[in-house]
Amino acid sequence: MIYYLYLYFIALTTFILLFMNRLLLISILTASVFNQIFSQHDDSIRYQLAPITITATRIAESWIETPLAISQIDGADLNRLRGYGIDEALNGIPGVLGQSRYGNQDIRLTIRGFGARGAGERSNAGTSRGIRVLVDGFPETEPDGRTSFDLIDISSVGRIEVIRSNASSLWGNAAGGIVHITSNTAFQQPFVNINSSFGSFGFRKETFNIGAFVGSGRFYLNLSNTNFRGWRNHSSSTRALINTGIVSMLGEQTKLGVHLTATSNLFRIPGPLTAEQFNTNPQQAQEDTLKDGTTFTFRDERRFNRLGRIGINFSHDFDGEHGITSMVFINPKYLQRSERNTFRDFNRYHLGGNFIYRYGFTVNSNLKNIFLLGADEAYQDGSILFYSLDNGQRGSELKNNKREGANNFGIFVQDELLFKDYLSIAFGGRFDNVTYYSENFINQNIRGEKSFKRFTPKAGITYRFSPTHSIYANLGGGVEVPAGNETDPYLEGPDRLAAVNPLLDPIQSTTFELGTKHLIPLQNDNIVQSVVYDIALYTIIVKNDLVPYQAGKLYLSAGKTQRTGIEISLKTQLHSGLSIHSAFTYSHNEYEEYIIDSNYTDPKSPGQSFTLSGNKIAGVPDYFYKFGLNYVPKYLSYIYTEINLQGVSKYFADDVNSLNVPGYNIINAVVGFDNLKLFSDKLVLRGYIGINNITDKNYAASAYINPDVNKYGMPIYLEPGLPRNYTANLSVGWNF
Repeated sequence: MIYYLYLYFIALTTFILLFMNRLLLISILTASVFNQIFSQHDDSIRYQLAPITITATRIAESWIETPLAISQIDGADLNRLRGYGIDEALNGIPGVLGQSRYGNQDIRLTIRGFGARGAGERSNAGTSRGIRVLVDGFPETEPDGRTSFDLIDISSVGRIEVIRSNASSLWGNAAGGIVHITSNTAFQQPFVNINSSFGSFGFRKETFNIGAFVGSGRFYLNLSNTNFRGWRNHSSSTRALINTGIVSMLGEQTKLGVHLTATSNLFRIPGPLTAEQFNTNPQQAQEDTLKDGTTFTFRDERRFNRLGRIGINFSHDFDGEHGITSMVFINPKYLQRSERNTFRDFNRYHLGGNFIYRYGFTVNSNLKNIFLLGADEAYQDGSILFYSLDNGQRGSELKNNKREGANNFGIFVQDELLFKDYLSIAFGGRFDNVTYYSENFINQNIRGEKSFKRFTPKAGITYRFSPTHSIYANLGGGVEVPAGNETDPYLEGPDRLAAVNPLLDPIQSTTFELGTKHLIPLQNDNIVQSVVYDIALYTIIVKNDLVPYQAGKLYLSAGKTQRTGIEISLKTQLHSGLSIHSAFTYSHNEYEEYIIDSNYTDPKSPGQSFTLSGNKIAGVPDYFYKFGLNYVPKYLSYIYTEINLQGVSKYFADDVNSLNVPGYNIINAVVGFDNLKLFSDKLVLRGYIGINNITDKNYAASAYINPDVNKYGMPIYLEPGLPRNYTANLSVGWNF
């Protein structure tokens, strides 16, 4: 053990000298002490922990073995949530900041600073940036890197895996983080379940779930209907969703899955508030007259999205060494928006697939090798019709008619060497080519095509002290091309005849990361039964980082930014039935090189420039955390109570660092019963009553980045979170 600790110390010291600054030096030393304290336990283990296997890395492998920062959420842990927005599931993961903008599925999602700009008015509502989201292996993320959450309902989730490390070498464009959602297809017996939830501000949700065996396959069906009046004026939403499919073993080595999902999703947008409005009356919608003479309520600002997807995935192992996996999908969309004094009809189709070849073989008794070669293809195209807006409805005047298309092709390779049971080395790379197509059918002179190409390498190493304890380090590149609306030219600037903004380049990032993972099972008679912790340290250097201006009307590339941070996750189970869950993230994020050119930001004052180097990156807090206590009585294991505290530090909403978004700390609590079985374990009951924001804190759930101003010149950027609110739930199920 002393020899292993010595190697650990050498690895840490080397990493510090090569890549980290003084902030990370302190963090690593803290992590080392933390690691050694929890490593002191009796090796005669009687209390066992189940191994954790993850699949978001393109192949199934051990959580301990993977040289990436990865978190996993079991579907059973989601039964105590409202189940509207995915932020409810993700806010206990370090490095991941999910903020519900209005209490529905329209969230702001950030992982290690990626996605921070995905908030604002123009085409940003209901979408995220820089984070790749998949459901059952099919992309929710479009080829240009935008992600909407219309088709995500956590009431049918079996598992969620989150890769916090940059995963561009495996997943390509906009993979600053990965959220991989898997439907509940691993049930052990047929069941039917009816679930009803209700709560403050008109919240109602009904779900119906079925799981059945069909031959050698498992069939699942989830129906949900959600309605929410909303707390703020003009913030109501409603969504109906179906998620169904069958996963079947066609043979001992062959697996086929067919999945279908569809939704009708309507949500209204109250808009941001000025600081004065936020402090005096946060419930109001944005009623100040904007520069175009309208308000959010006057325009009936909203999104009405109707879309679906059918997808097929297939895997086959030829023998113990060779195997393939593949998938295909088609995703038609009909989207309507009322925004910027226009009514817009989008008709889009998103289709694609992938193919992966795996070759795993044993070199000798001490060395194994796993080789991956794969390719991804995704294409989206369609028309956009711009109509006049009459009293919030589609008018008769056709103002514009254009086409937007994007194609994303990538090919990747990875090789992993496994030396006995203690060391693994992985390296590989990926080439991506993202091409945009734009065509204006009214002004034939405005058309264009532009490609963004990039190769991203990756290398990682994991050393295992034991089957339940490892340290890892990785070095890798990342790529993110501007999203479709970000490539729109600045029509008031000198490039107003361009179809694709010629100023933008791909966002390029380089990540240095070091971490440790440890599952510590202890003796049954100990006060502490188990401890699981995960510590990750990282530095990310980003070139051409995109920043929005005028609420997303214009995007410019910042020269260079740097993000440095530490993430800690700790889960402790006590013998008394008490468990402790905590997640903490601290990061320092700043612009290293950033010069503003007024030719584009202020055409009335051309030829001027100023620097913002040294300023903090807008939209990213210094720290955020969640700390929770859960108690399950030893002799009443179906009863539970939980209380948690979550907080976010203040941050800036603009690059000039003049607009403060206040930090907050809120307390939530829930009490209920889970998995109460009656009638020979056939009838299963669940229920809870939860209270959120117990202290009724007035806080900003999100903020517009580099916002617009109202007619008085006041910036409008703060989006208030929900005040004190409650949710109640009752679930009745039957196992066959």
